[in-house]
Formats: sequence, C-alpha cells, structure tokens
Amino acid sequence: MPLNRIGLVVHQGRPAAVAAARAARAWCAAHGVGCTDIDVWREGEPRRGGQAEADAAGHPELILTFGGDGTFLRGARIAAKDGASVLGVNVGRVGFLTEITTGQVEEALDVLHRDEAVIEDRMVLTMRASRPLRTPVGLDTLLCYGRGPALPAPAVRTDSAEAVDWGVALDVTAVNDVVLEKLARDRQASVAVYLAGQLLASYSADAVVVATPTGSTAYSFAAGGPVVDPAADAIVFTPVAPHMAFGRTVIAAADEAVAMRVLPHSGRVAVSVDGQHRGVLDPGDWVAAYRAPYRLRLARLAPLEFYHRLRERFHLTDAPATAVDQAPLFHRPDTPPPEDLAHLRDLRRPLPDRDVDGARRAL
Repeated sequence: MPLNRIGLVVHQGRPAAVAAARAARAWCAAHGVGCTDIDVWREGEPRRGGQAEADAAGHPELILTFGGDGTFLRGARIAAKDGASVLGVNVGRVGFLTEITTGQVEEALDVLHRDEAVIEDRMVLTMRASRPLRTPVGLDTLLCYGRGPALPAPAVRTDSAEAVDWGVALDVTAVNDVVLEKLARDRQASVAVYLAGQLLASYSADAVVVATPTGSTAYSFAAGGPVVDPAADAIVFTPVAPHMAFGRTVIAAADEAVAMRVLPHSGRVAVSVDGQHRGVLDPGDWVAAYRAPYRLRLARLAPLEFYHRLRERFHLTDAPATAVDQAPLFHRPDTPPPEDLAHLRDLRRPLPDRDVDGARRAL
C-alpha cells in the first residue's frame, strides 16, 4: 500500500540528522506524500504522550527517525501505539536499532512506497501500577536535567475496565525497558520482585531492569544481562548492583508479568521507560510490567541478520589464538536444507550476501 503520510522525529542537535530530514521532506513533496514533524521539542511547550502525538500528526503510516537509538525510541513509542511502522536513520554512535544511513533515505522511501519493505514485529511492554505515576514538585527538573523536556506522566488508560485489586492500567509503551532506580545516592532501592505472582526475591540494589528482547542489548546488557534475539518473546529481569548473593538475570516467559513493590524501608524510587523519566514511587507503591497486546512494527530493507549486527555494532573480537583460522562471516551450505531443518526460521530466509563489505552495507 503506497505511503500517504509520514511522521519525522529529528535530533535537532545533529546537523547530519537535520540535513537528512530535509531530503525526506523533499522526497515527500515530489511524491505527493504528507509529511509532519512529530515530538518536536519547543521551549516552554510540554511534550505529548504517544497517542496524542499520533493524533496531532494525522496518523502517519510510517515514522522516520533521524538520530541515534534514543531518537529511534522517541519515534517507536508513537508508532507502537498507533500501529504505524518505524524506520531509523542512523546519525548516532552505536545505532543498534536504527536501520539505514543518511545516504539511503530516498532509496528506503522508494522501497516503502512500493510496499516492498520487510516488516518485523517486536514485542513491547506496558504497565499497571498501584496508582497513577507522578513526580513530586521540584524533582522533575533535577531528574531530567540535561535531557530535554520531560514526557508527561503516563495517563490512566480509559480502554481498560477498572479492577481495584489489579491497579490502574497506564498508557505507556516500553520498547527497550522499564527501570526502577534509587533516587538518593545513600539509599538503595529495596524492591520485592514477583514473577507470575510468586515472590522471586527482595532486592536491595541501585536499580532493577525489566527488558524486552529488543532491550536486552541496552541497560540490561550493561548490567551484565544476556543478549536475547529480538525475534524471541520473553521478559528479561536484571538487577543492577544488588547487595545480595543472587544477582543473576532471570528470563521469564512472555506471558508472565513482572511486579515490583517498593518495600517500607526503601528510599523513593524513580521509574523510567526507555530511558525517559515517568514518575516516582513511594514505599508501598508497586508497578507491574507485562507484554503489551500490540507490537512494534519495524520497517527494514532486508531481513535482519541479528548476530552479524551484534558482532559489527559491538565490535566483537575473536580470541587471539583463532586469528590464524580466519573463520568465514557466514556458515551455511548453499544447498536447500534437509527436511529435519527446513522448519527453522533462519533456514527459511534467502541466503545472505557472502561478501563482507556487502553485508556491512546491508546493515
């Protein structure tokens, strides 16, 4: 289906992002496609929630982001709520989530306009809480210092029936993770963590992270968590600097909620979603993160070769003792797979380009 309207999220602090967005606007003008800037940061104007941004932009079918992974997440939270696809143009440093370079913008838009792009669905999280999230007066400026204007506290969803025992449903989407972290340097976050309704452990830690497979390469990974293929559906729970013997990551089933209650003797705890501050919890408050009933649609020019991207973007190096062996970039026979392997997802894909430079360009 041809594109009718595109939303642009632009990192205004990077000239390359601004220039690439200008090229996208020119393409839209030449092809009669509507184009709107969204999540624009203006001095003195509050930011809007994801659905409000999509409504104001006229519900674009595609959201194009220009920046790094942080800019991508700004667009993804809007796309996921409205069923739009999202495509990231990498103008950042790591660019694990972004898909194309600034020189590929027109080519990518041509592919999308011809409805020839690969659309990849990703699991995202949403939340319930014991009460609506809020930030005490004065703390919002401190918690968001140097990070641009803050998002508003998540609204309570109106499409969910009230259920006193189950808390309030929050209108929020986490593509990467939900994080509870200590507010005061000298007061740990003391949090009881429940998986599938059962107490796993009570943690005293700097933070606890609930991540999607997509977010497993972000904060959870930095805290020692595992890398999980984003094609999987799972929930990754990782404590950050826990003051206890058990500090391991736990991977829960995707249909299990992870509930976290702030214990009575804990300090206050900040809640962030995809790196954006969203509220503060007091002792006795709780939040639960769980798989959302909707998914994020990622647009790609070709199927993702995840492990190749992992190697390239994280600059993984081989053991010195293996240098002489020069392992090939891909290991897969050119012939069709036998019947006992034919059901595997990877083997149903077309053979990748065996040329190293070509593979890197595809990233």
